[in-house]
Amino acid sequence: MFKTKLSEFRVKPEFYTLKVLDRHIAAIAALILISLLSSLTGTPTVHAISNYWEGSIWGIADPVINSKCLVGIITIGLLSSIFVRGALIVGYFVLAVILGIIIHLLQINLPGIEIAIGISTIFLGTMLINANKVNFMLLALVSISVGFFQGYIHEQSITVSGIIPIIAYILGITLTQFAVTMSVREIGSAMGMGEINRIVPWKISIAGFCLCAIAMVFLSNSII
Repeated sequence: MFKTKLSEFRVKPEFYTLKVLDRHIAAIAALILISLLSSLTGTPTVHAISNYWEGSIWGIADPVINSKCLVGIITIGLLSSIFVRGALIVGYFVLAVILGIIIHLLQINLPGIEIAIGISTIFLGTMLINANKVNFMLLALVSISVGFFQGYIHEQSITVSGIIPIIAYILGITLTQFAVTMSVREIGSAMGMGEINRIVPWKISIAGFCLCAIAMVFLSNSII
């Protein structure tokens, strides 16, 4: 009887981990589906935000319905799971998004942002393919760059009247990007990615190839 209880105790944590992992994967799959449906059906190119509620809704939705941004978020989440301090990568990324929004609000015009997003996302995908050799500082710099470009392009897609709506928009974007990136980080950690052994599952490498291919499509569309 004692052995039975002990074996049950050992099984339960693994079962719990798998259950949580399944929930994370289902949530990310749902977000990808929403993003694909949004790109097929089309969303307004420019969102008119006039109050706190509209700012919150569009802030929460924009990182998800924008496919090229969602690809970058997923890639950064997976790469951050390699490192024990990977949560810092997520923090740098989110702060860079906020900085990009502020820079565009200050009417500082930067050309070729969509092309820059495509190139940087391809670079992230390449890093995911070769995740065994990823350097923490390099990943941090690339994540900051991607976050900055994403924040800039997000602000381009809105017209805001008032400081309260823009604060609500920034809070919404911060919430979505942090939640999605950390969820993907949990998936990567559960799949065995780690700084100590650097054993990267073959599924992660395939994901890197897929994300690279998607980013190349985005880049070609931006150039054309």
